[in-house]
Amino acid sequence: MALVDTLLNSRIGQIWRLLATAFGFVLFGVCGVLFKILLLPYRLRPTDNDLPRQLRARSLVTGSWRIFARYLTAAGIVRAEFEGFERLGKPGQLILANHPSLLDVVFLLGRLPEANCIVKAALLHNPAMNSQIRACGYIPNSEDEALLAHVHRILQHESLLVFPEGTRTGWDGVVRFHRGAVSMGLRSARTITPVFISMHPPNYKKHQPWYIIPKRRPAYRFTVGDDIDPQHWLAQKPLPIAARRLNDHLQTLFNRESTQND
Repeated sequence: MALVDTLLNSRIGQIWRLLATAFGFVLFGVCGVLFKILLLPYRLRPTDNDLPRQLRARSLVTGSWRIFARYLTAAGIVRAEFEGFERLGKPGQLILANHPSLLDVVFLLGRLPEANCIVKAALLHNPAMNSQIRACGYIPNSEDEALLAHVHRILQHESLLVFPEGTRTGWDGVVRFHRGAVSMGLRSARTITPVFISMHPPNYKKHQPWYIIPKRRPAYRFTVGDDIDPQHWLAQKPLPIAARRLNDHLQTLFNRESTQND
C-alpha cells in the first residue's frame, strides 16, 4: 500500500490521475445521457403511489454510481473509507451530511440505494442528470411550503439525504448550515443522523476546474455519527428556537469533526 501511495503521489502518478479523472468525467457524462433511454419506462405514467417504480429506478442509478465510485478508487484517483453505514437507510431517518466535494452524492447514494435526496433544482437542466433525478423521485430544492409538505410525506416511508449547506463547503473548510433542513427534521423525521465527510487534500471544490489535480491522492472518510431524537429537542423549546439550537449544535459537531481530521 505504501508503494502504491508513493507511485500515485509522484509526478507520473499525478499525470495518471489526471488522465483517469478525464476518462471518469467522460464516462459519467456519457452514461448519464444513456440513462435518458434506459430510464424512460420509469418516467412514464406517474401515479399517486409511485414509490415502487422510483425504488427500481434508484437501484439502477445508484448501482451505476457505486460502480463509478469503485472505478475512482481502483484507478487510484481517490481513496475512500466508510464507517457506520449499516445504521443508515431507515424509514423516517433524515440524514444530514456536509458537502466538501463534487463526488459526495455519488459515494453516499451509491451505498444508500433506497434513500431519497434533496438536490439542486438547477440539476434538472443538466442533460446528464435530469432523467435520473426525475425517475428516482429525488426532490428539487425550493423555499416554498410545498417542499415542507413533500418532505413530510417522504419521511413517512423513506429515508432522506440532505446537504444543509446548500452548496459545497468553501475553501476555508467551515461548515455553515441553513436552518431549513433541521426544521424539516424536527417537523417530520423520526430520527436525525449526521454523516461527517472529510477529504484531504481538498479537491473537486466549487468553481475548481476538474483538471486541477493535487500532488497527493485525495482521501475521503465518511463517518456516521450518533442518532439525534427530534422529540428530545422539541420537548425543551418551541420549534423555531429548537431548530436554531439544534442547527448550532450540528454546526459545532461538524466543524469539530473537520478540525480533528485536518
